[in-house]
Amino acid sequence: MKVTQVTVFLENRSGRLAEIADILGRRGVNIRGFSTTEAAEYGIVRLIVPDPVAAREILHQEGFTTHLSQVICVAVADEPGGLARVLDTLADQKISVDYLYSISFNNVCFAVHDVDRAVELLRGKVTLLSDEQVKTL
Repeated sequence: MKVTQVTVFLENRSGRLAEIADILGRRGVNIRGFSTTEAAEYGIVRLIVPDPVAAREILHQEGFTTHLSQVICVAVADEPGGLARVLDTLADQKISVDYLYSISFNNVCFAVHDVDRAVELLRGKVTLLSDEQVKTL
């Protein structure tokens, strides 16, 4: 089975990612999974949403450059070696993985330039997970 993802290209500046989430949220689009990749001047956001064609059109209307592509999503056993078995199956048949990302949405890790400031801004507004808590997920 194939899944359609929306890829969004955007300049790498503060607030652009929030803008995408705000636009989709206001239009009732639930983001089920996502991945971000950044470079010095631009970023790539990949989204799994219920209606990728509609989401792409919404973002296109707001001036974003977008692309639809096909990916596969698999349920990986939540045990040591679970991911390795899936990757080994592909590697054994010479299928190269360009990228992968998790679509379990409840817990999200953010890389930010000022971690301490981000923690202070979010404390009391969201549930911040400790290193120990993440290890037990």
